[in-house]
Amino acid sequence: MRSGYVYYRDEFAGIITETSDGFKFTYNQAYLKLKSAKPVSLTMPLRELPYESDTIHPFFDGLIPEGWLLDLAQKNWKFDRRDRMGLLLLLCNDTIGAVSVKPAITGAFND
Repeated sequence: MRSGYVYYRDEFAGIITETSDGFKFTYNQAYLKLKSAKPVSLTMPLRELPYESDTIHPFFDGLIPEGWLLDLAQKNWKFDRRDRMGLLLLLCNDTIGAVSVKPAITGAFND
């Protein structure tokens, strides 16, 4: 099971996890308590319940580069284009927008 820490700007906002049934995104409880907390996407408003899906959530899939940038990354890192979670963890550490995803390290955060 692979997971990624999701950041909104520099705040730890939640965790996206690849499960045996698909994908799950859960907001961090401490993040939800912040007055400055913003949803990572308008399609994923702030809430305590996780967002679960058979496929990777469209918002997160949209963070993955396309076209020539994806071609360049594939040439340099030799990955499977169909592995959307792998691409998210590999290529979305430093995105253009406010949201970034970093590979999870077990035990690094207390949710």
